[in-house]
Amino acid sequence: MKLRQALRSSVAAITIASVAAPTGLSAQTSEAAARPSAQVRVAQAKDFSRIELGGRAVARRDGQTLTLQLARGANPDISRLRVSPPRWLKAAELRRAAGGATLVLTLADNADARVGTADGSTYVNLFEKPPAPAAPTAMAEAAPVAAPTPPRANPVPAGGVVRMATKVGAGQVQLSFPWANPAGASVFRRGGAVWVVFDAPAALDISAAPRGLRQMGGVTTYRGNDYAAVRIESPSSTPFFAASQGATWTVILGPGAQVEQAAQIRVVRDQAGGPAGLKAAVSGATKVVRVADPIVGDTLSVVTALGPAKGLPSRREFVQMALLPSAQGLAAESYIDDLAMSQDGDLVQIGRPAGLTLSPASATVVRAEATLGAPQPASLPGLIDHQNWAKTGSGGFLSRYNALLAAANEEAAVGRDAPVAARMALARFLVGSELSFEAIGVLNDTARRNPSVMEDPEFRGLRGIARVMARRYKEAQADFSAPILQDDPSISLWRSYVAAQLAQWPEARSQFGAGAEAFNQFSPTWKARFARSDALAALALGDVNGADARIKLALMDRTDPLEELATRLVQGQVVEALGHKDRALRIYAAVAGAPSEAIAAPATLRATKIRLETGKITPVQAANVFAGLRYRWRGDATELETIRALGHLYLSQGRYREALEALRGAGSRMPDLPEALQLQADLAAAFRALFLDGAADGLEPVQALAMFYDFRELTPLGADGDMMVRRLVRRLVDVDLLDQAAELLKYQAENRLNGVPRAQVSTDLALIYLMDRRPEQALQAINASRTTILPTALNAERRVVEARALMGLGRYDHGLELLERDTGRDAQDTRGEIFWKQKNWAAAASIFEKSLGDRWKLPGPLSAEEEGKLLRTGVAYSLAGDDVSLARMQQRYSGFYDQARNPEALRVALTGVQTGQLNVSDFGRATADNEAFAGWVAKMKVKFREKPAPLGPATTPAPTAKQAVAPTAARG
Repeated sequence: MKLRQALRSSVAAITIASVAAPTGLSAQTSEAAARPSAQVRVAQAKDFSRIELGGRAVARRDGQTLTLQLARGANPDISRLRVSPPRWLKAAELRRAAGGATLVLTLADNADARVGTADGSTYVNLFEKPPAPAAPTAMAEAAPVAAPTPPRANPVPAGGVVRMATKVGAGQVQLSFPWANPAGASVFRRGGAVWVVFDAPAALDISAAPRGLRQMGGVTTYRGNDYAAVRIESPSSTPFFAASQGATWTVILGPGAQVEQAAQIRVVRDQAGGPAGLKAAVSGATKVVRVADPIVGDTLSVVTALGPAKGLPSRREFVQMALLPSAQGLAAESYIDDLAMSQDGDLVQIGRPAGLTLSPASATVVRAEATLGAPQPASLPGLIDHQNWAKTGSGGFLSRYNALLAAANEEAAVGRDAPVAARMALARFLVGSELSFEAIGVLNDTARRNPSVMEDPEFRGLRGIARVMARRYKEAQADFSAPILQDDPSISLWRSYVAAQLAQWPEARSQFGAGAEAFNQFSPTWKARFARSDALAALALGDVNGADARIKLALMDRTDPLEELATRLVQGQVVEALGHKDRALRIYAAVAGAPSEAIAAPATLRATKIRLETGKITPVQAANVFAGLRYRWRGDATELETIRALGHLYLSQGRYREALEALRGAGSRMPDLPEALQLQADLAAAFRALFLDGAADGLEPVQALAMFYDFRELTPLGADGDMMVRRLVRRLVDVDLLDQAAELLKYQAENRLNGVPRAQVSTDLALIYLMDRRPEQALQAINASRTTILPTALNAERRVVEARALMGLGRYDHGLELLERDTGRDAQDTRGEIFWKQKNWAAAASIFEKSLGDRWKLPGPLSAEEEGKLLRTGVAYSLAGDDVSLARMQQRYSGFYDQARNPEALRVALTGVQTGQLNVSDFGRATADNEAFAGWVAKMKVKFREKPAPLGPATTPAPTAKQAVAPTAARG
């Protein structure tokens, strides 16, 4: 202690002395100056002297001679040591050889030395030897000598052969080695193999080794002078355990139950004086053996020990060596040639003559504490060890997390084939702490670096559990569906839970039954959650009694208050399904007072629904509750159910816009939830009811149009969407909103339709343009929707529309050419219109007369369209000067005068121009251009009703083009 105190109190003095001390002769030869040199510093304190050499050196001591092997090419100047050696140094000599320089220090007879490294330099501390212990007293001399430890019984059986026994089941492989007496063993993993080393050189019979298993591959035995070993090929992600029972060692491969929980070996810094090293207390340690690994080509240092099992859960990396993960004993792989591992009783020491390069003591202690206490796998892939995984120790959460993270990073840095024990331990800690997203990140990174872990059932189960906690149910379902987990009952319960969250009710019930045998192995919290989810599945399938039984199961174990309230909430749903609404309302009202909004919000929602159904509150009051609740709690199925309830309530009150806004407000968030699909279906159904089933017919056309524009993305594709647009367009045309109707059809044609439907809608668009006196846009609509194959009727309609557009542009000949071979009625009418425009009276009159056919033979008054055609026929024949045809028409149709809408007009038209009642200009005004005979007839009817035709040469003003087209557009 006196020396250590002197060392600590003299640090500042040594630093000052090292700067002030001379560094050697000032004059050097040119040859020495050209060589690399190692600086030598000398300092002296009261209780010790210090020599410091720049660079690393390997020390070796023989009595009072200390030899330092310097780095190659080093050429230190030791003149200071020769001329004026410090206290406790007798002499110094520099020896040069082909391999480099060696510094030989001869110590004084009463001196001792300690060699170490600091800041890249090697130092030698010289100090006086401690005084020899006092001579023993006479009484001590007389004390009896302790009896020697009796030798351990020979574990090798008679015949020298140990036969391995095998047992396969429950996803595990058990390999048993029965010895005659207890044998020391070490079980550790190196890369893709598990080693089992025994401290006795027996022959190992592995003829019973199984083949073709996922947990293990080939098995090889090795034998040395003082050991026997088995190397078992096993994927790096496969857990391994060791257990002893009497003289039998059992090695277990694969996740599942452990025969015994292995104790954890603590490896710490050796704080005793001398070079830096490590030590570990390994109870029952028997020996250190050197085992050659023929696959890697190096030699491992292995510590065997008697049972029970004790090991190092994860790999420990150091600069010059690594300790391998073990289920029993210790094993080290060395990166240097002079690593030494020794055993003295239960104490194992690891070091080298020059000392190991170690991290600062504080960092080593923190990391060791957490790593050696790494969370271990649960007995089944679907179980969570809440009691042990989330332990943080005395350092608290952050210290525990940082230590596990550091160990995981060290493990990952080894490379692609590195073990995954430390990373899986970190993931267990995060899952046990319910840090689901962090656990997913660790596990995903592990799978990316080491894809073989995807075949590990614990990895799949752990990641699936983390995804469930993060409410990533689809992703969790993918993990739980892995074939490797197919028959695991603990995973079946997770599958049931996920299926219930995704509204896959039959699957949820089936999987719950498959996992019943593992139900009691879960914590009370998860037992309650599994039972609740199965109760919901039973409710959805109409099994109310089954749901009631599951609620009773969920309430059997005592859980925290919030979990019990969540169960009571589902119990309220069961009671409601049984028809006891008043009792259910009382349950909901009680749960609504929960301190957690995740439980209180759905209870408030269901209580409000019951109050509304039973008339205890008005729809307006319920709407206010729903509107507040949708912002009070967000992010899960409750929000979506609230929005659905609010939307339905608004629809029932005729508040269509608010209903659509509420339903659309949820957007596409939480797409995995079944409620999201139901909400989108409700939104589409509401829009369909408004614009296809006629619910919006009570709105003003402008209001209906504005609502349609605001929610046009809800328009369904196909016939229903086309019908919606047609219905709305018809209403717009009825009120003469031709521009808006055209915009609606234009959007439909350009953005939603193709092929024949687009051609049909474009034809309707062109008709509206024609009604709005916009023939150029009508022609563009036709041209933009041309396609190769169209129905014959649609082609004929499009020809007529195009011809009318050409007529509107004054391109009469083109219009006639387009209709040249078309003998349809609409084509004939359009051809007559063109002839009328061209003032080709004879041709126009002939077409109008043909369109009337034999109507003169049928009794009854003429329709408005027939009356208009007859009027135009008479005017055309009169203007063409065809008195014979005019007389024929008068003879045939004179009997229809009295029943006509405008008898005077017909009488004048069929009598001729020179009757004295109307002149040619009067006929021109009476037959002003009109693009629809029905519209023209309607205007003529209004004209003659409001202002009768004069009896003399008086004239009636002709209607303007806008007045002529408006009534037609309004009627559609």
